[in-house]
Amino acid sequence: MRNIGSSRSFLFIGVLILCYFPHVRSDASDHRYKDGDPVPLYANKVGPFHNPSETYRYFDLPFCSPDHVKEKKEALGEVLNGDRLVSAPYKLNFKEEKDSSVVCKKKLSKNEVAILRKAVDKDYYFQMYYDDLPIWGFIGKVDKEGKTDPNGYKYFLYKHIQFDVLYNKDRVIEISARMDPHSLLDLTEDKEVKAEFMYTVKWKETDTPFEKRMDKYSMSSSLPHHLEIHWFSIINSCVTVLLLTGFLATILMRVLKNDFIKYGQDEEAADDLEETGWKYIHGDVFRFPKYKSLFAAALGSGTQLFALTIFIFMLALVGVFYPYNRGALFTALVVIYALTSGIAGYVATSFFFQLEGKNWVRNLFLTGCLFCGPLFLTFCFLNTVAIAYSATAALPFGTIVVIVLIWTLVTSPLLVLGGIAGKNMKAEFQAPCRTTKYPREIPPLPWYRSAIPQMAMAGFLPFSAIYIELYYIFASVWGHRIYTIYSILFIVFIILLIVTAFITVALTYFQLAAEDHEWWWRSFLCGGSTGVFIYAYCLYYYYARSDMSGFMQTTFFFGYMACICYGFFLMLGTVGFRASLFFVRHIYKSIKCE
Repeated sequence: MRNIGSSRSFLFIGVLILCYFPHVRSDASDHRYKDGDPVPLYANKVGPFHNPSETYRYFDLPFCSPDHVKEKKEALGEVLNGDRLVSAPYKLNFKEEKDSSVVCKKKLSKNEVAILRKAVDKDYYFQMYYDDLPIWGFIGKVDKEGKTDPNGYKYFLYKHIQFDVLYNKDRVIEISARMDPHSLLDLTEDKEVKAEFMYTVKWKETDTPFEKRMDKYSMSSSLPHHLEIHWFSIINSCVTVLLLTGFLATILMRVLKNDFIKYGQDEEAADDLEETGWKYIHGDVFRFPKYKSLFAAALGSGTQLFALTIFIFMLALVGVFYPYNRGALFTALVVIYALTSGIAGYVATSFFFQLEGKNWVRNLFLTGCLFCGPLFLTFCFLNTVAIAYSATAALPFGTIVVIVLIWTLVTSPLLVLGGIAGKNMKAEFQAPCRTTKYPREIPPLPWYRSAIPQMAMAGFLPFSAIYIELYYIFASVWGHRIYTIYSILFIVFIILLIVTAFITVALTYFQLAAEDHEWWWRSFLCGGSTGVFIYAYCLYYYYARSDMSGFMQTTFFFGYMACICYGFFLMLGTVGFRASLFFVRHIYKSIKCE
């Protein structure tokens, strides 16, 4: 019966993935056309160029619209990405050229002129998809004519768009849109204006094979000058790792060697020596931490996020997240997070029982809410903001229902199953030293040995190893730059893990050497402190490296980055604690603990 139940579970999970996970290469499907065949063209969204989260439906602006606007059915990830594809007013049949073809003649009211002028002033761009190929363009321009007073600016809307399409035999390879700078509509004054919107279509043959039509977009992040910066980032990170490794090898190993020689002497000689340093607290070093339910939940959530990150990198390295595979990353995040929740339940509950915890159900509930809770509250607030702005970032009710169902039918059951498996493990905590009945008093320590200064020291080195790469990631997530060099990003991630583990181990040793035995939470906080540095970098990026503005964009940027940095805090905190636990067990196994 158990096998039948597990088979049904995996069948359900398989169906879920098929429903919500995008095709690995949607551009590799059979897009073959005959002369004159209609090729799908969808208008997606418009929005301020410098505010990537603030996007609106294409026809929220008074553009020419077709007689029947059809909405394209979208996958979960596309909706999460803010895509709202509808049929465009242009007809671009295969190899059918058009010259100044009229889309529509329209009389714009004063209100519509004001709406379009405001959009032009904010550098609104539009995005379309033609045969799954992206098209962008600005809707107008501001003529400043050397004037410094904004009241003297002139605002123009582009009336004529030219599509240049490249094809290879019976397939579309590339498309670009150019706005005619001589065909302009003056929007400067608040008055009714008549406009005639036109478009031109030009076709040209190319030798580029269909399989390589997306290479144009991925090559932009692989240009020589970009690669030089990326490799400089890796060299910088490697130097940091080498210096840190050398520091640990020379200082820690030498000190530990002397400690082992001193503590490894015969018992009679050892009795004559006064115990000092980390050996002195061997009866307290494995005393379980305070708030062990929260600690176990943090380890479970951190382990799940680590597994999620590894799976995302695996998909990226095999080419799933190619440029403009709409919503692939968001779909992958939702599905993989749901499927890895069993890992969180197992790790949290098994460790909670190792810490001699009792109420494992409460611990499991805490594990499920530790990351999802803040994320859900942030989402509720930001979705309300998006609804107030009528932006496409506001999720439809149906999509919210789907996410709730995934959480209810997949995430929660797997979390419980993982918790039951962890409970049944009944593993005992492996401590090489016996813990005394009463805790030893921690001697007074200087201010720089307290938690906050230690976290600052622990977070700085890992952050310095990744900060160069962070700019490109931010420019991709919160801008229009394309990022495809996942192999370099994976190397930087591995370096981040190594540096985090090393620096946390070093600080844990110095803490124990100062006879401070409360290292459990300290090692987790020190490991996760890189997340705090990344959030501090968010402030720098927003004010110094980007042109984002407005309440919606600001709340989206700082709200979702707070969740991402919190996730990094949990994940790297788990890495730091696991490395410290391995180190502490190793050094106390090497001496005589009585």
